[in-house]
Amino acid sequence: MNTRLAALLAFAGALLAGSVSAAPQLDADLRAALQSRVDSNELASVIVGLTDGRDNATYAFFKTGGRAVDAQTIYEIGSVSKTFTGLLLAQAVKSGTARLDQPVAQLLDDYVIPEYKGRPITLLDLATQTSGLPRMPDNIRPARADNPYADYGETELKAFLGNHALTRQPGAMYEYSNVGTGLLGHALAKLANKPYETLIREQIGTPLGMPSTAITLTPSMRARLVQGHTAMGEPAANWDMNVLAGSGALRSNAHDMIRYVNAMMTAPSDTALALARRAQRPTDGKKGEHIGPFWHISTVRGKPVVWHNGMTGGYSSFVGFTGDGKVGVVILTNTAMSLDDLAMAALVPGAGPAIRQTVLAPDVLTDYAGEYELKPGVLLTVTPTATGSLTMQVSGQGKVRAFAVARDEFIARSNGATFSFKRSGNGEVDRVEGRQNGRLVSAKKRVPITTGND
Repeated sequence: MNTRLAALLAFAGALLAGSVSAAPQLDADLRAALQSRVDSNELASVIVGLTDGRDNATYAFFKTGGRAVDAQTIYEIGSVSKTFTGLLLAQAVKSGTARLDQPVAQLLDDYVIPEYKGRPITLLDLATQTSGLPRMPDNIRPARADNPYADYGETELKAFLGNHALTRQPGAMYEYSNVGTGLLGHALAKLANKPYETLIREQIGTPLGMPSTAITLTPSMRARLVQGHTAMGEPAANWDMNVLAGSGALRSNAHDMIRYVNAMMTAPSDTALALARRAQRPTDGKKGEHIGPFWHISTVRGKPVVWHNGMTGGYSSFVGFTGDGKVGVVILTNTAMSLDDLAMAALVPGAGPAIRQTVLAPDVLTDYAGEYELKPGVLLTVTPTATGSLTMQVSGQGKVRAFAVARDEFIARSNGATFSFKRSGNGEVDRVEGRQNGRLVSAKKRVPITTGND
């Protein structure tokens, strides 16, 4: 890293070392909504970090009697790692060792990289999710489904790329690609002749004062690592990533990630940090929706927001900041459930409703138990759980958890569905209405047969 860049990174990291007397405040409704998601057992714990570019604050949410978490607690950050890969690329471009328009094949001379009608995949194509590569390689066959990337190495990546045919020109269309991001991280490591994790530590972690951001857990980090949970609330295995580390391998904490977000949002315009967040290509064709080197740039209630989220088998994360550099947020949870709605609301007031959840008594939950007929042969099975939620399962599909927001009203954030139970004149639940993606379906509760007749 050149001396000037190192000094700028160190300066950006040092901005958070001062007074926190004017620490930014998390809206009371958002605090209540977050705590309700923990109290209802949807989330095991949540850490929120806020920065205004000068001061910062962290807010911890966990159940009374459960494991306490704080700004030093370690979480997997999943695809937020992609933004670190983007910063490594920006640093290489600023130092003159790489170009955005450079074909990735030039960094990997022992690979066969697919092209489309002579158009190669460039570093910018990979960094803007426009490479034409799919989300996942078609030759990933994990030995353990709960740790899917652990045994996918360089041999497998070479084989995939050597046999893959692009169906469109690179740069033509946005398509989120874990294999593309992993390829970029691997290529940058080859360019520097250092392991990817070493680059992260030397070029980002150390200059920004982020000692707890790494792939390999130190003894101290392992002691502070909080257990992850699936969307169903069950304990989840940690993910280990091999050659695709650049797409999602990092672990970190709120202390480090606030420093990272602050550095990104306050960086001078001529730095690698600023290049890493700069819009390069449109994503979905909507006005104002773009992507830089992995950072998404959206317009929320008329304000530009720069952000990325992440999820592994047992954790979820969000980092973002407003385009004017006035507000930055980090959210980390050890449950694989998105918190994007509350993160956006923390950045832009009014961007999302702060829906509070509630815990209903077991006898009330029993009212909803049963089978509801969506159509002949297709049932919605509703089962109360011991932790105060409902398990919902449509015939032939996986289970989801739904949480009460009021009596008879439930939400399942893992698939974006809401459920409204309806009662007959005598007060018994006899029907449910479900809404998902703007579609409304209604299902009657099947009456148990007591006569033994068909």
